[in-house]
Amino acid sequence: MPKYTEIEHSSHPHVLVLESAQEPYQCDGCKEMGFGPCFKCDECNFNLHEECAMPQSSAFHPFFCKCDFRFYENAPRPGFRDRICDACGKDVQGFVYQCLHKYAHDLHPCCMKLQRTLIGNGVTLHLRNSVATKCLKCGCKEVSINVKGWSYESSCGQYSYHVACVNDLILENWRRDYFDRNNTALQIMVPNQDIVQQTGGSSSKKKLSKYWKMAKVVLELIISAILGDPTTLIATLIQSLLSN
Repeated sequence: MPKYTEIEHSSHPHVLVLESAQEPYQCDGCKEMGFGPCFKCDECNFNLHEECAMPQSSAFHPFFCKCDFRFYENAPRPGFRDRICDACGKDVQGFVYQCLHKYAHDLHPCCMKLQRTLIGNGVTLHLRNSVATKCLKCGCKEVSINVKGWSYESSCGQYSYHVACVNDLILENWRRDYFDRNNTALQIMVPNQDIVQQTGGSSSKKKLSKYWKMAKVVLELIISAILGDPTTLIATLIQSLLSN
């Protein structure tokens, strides 16, 4: 598939140019926060995720092997509840992939396109729709009462982060640094001792330190995948997030 740098889109009257955003933005398609590359109209401050700007009319996801997903600019069936993304547990407020079943599944375009496997620094992570290990940020297996949510889990099964939690973590830390430029010690919410012990980590200082370092490697890999482009912004943000 060719890489487009300029497109026209039915949702906006002006040409949209592919840019590497230097700060988080709200996508005017799905209404979710975005990081990294996006199609943008600077004149109107209009932004679209790459996945929202160039969607597929229909899509398949292996987590829903019996579902045929269609792309909509607005969810066609409100149903018996507010529409919620099955991957991240957040509301569907705009562009969405929705399946054709009576009780339809919904996926934000960015969630639909999440990489199934991440490999780097000797670590392999797998995208899961159900995990045995608690998320190292929130300490829970599910993102909410009604939604399990998707996670990236290490092959060894000891390290797991909800995709939604990592997105929130990036935004939280960016806001903290943005509003307080003197804050040089951004706090990363990687495992506290209680979560480590619950997930089988050792409480000894040496082993606990090793566990934390590996958890940070896992987190860095997920952040790189979410941001999607190794720009100066990403390198700076990851360095800040992983500061001790």
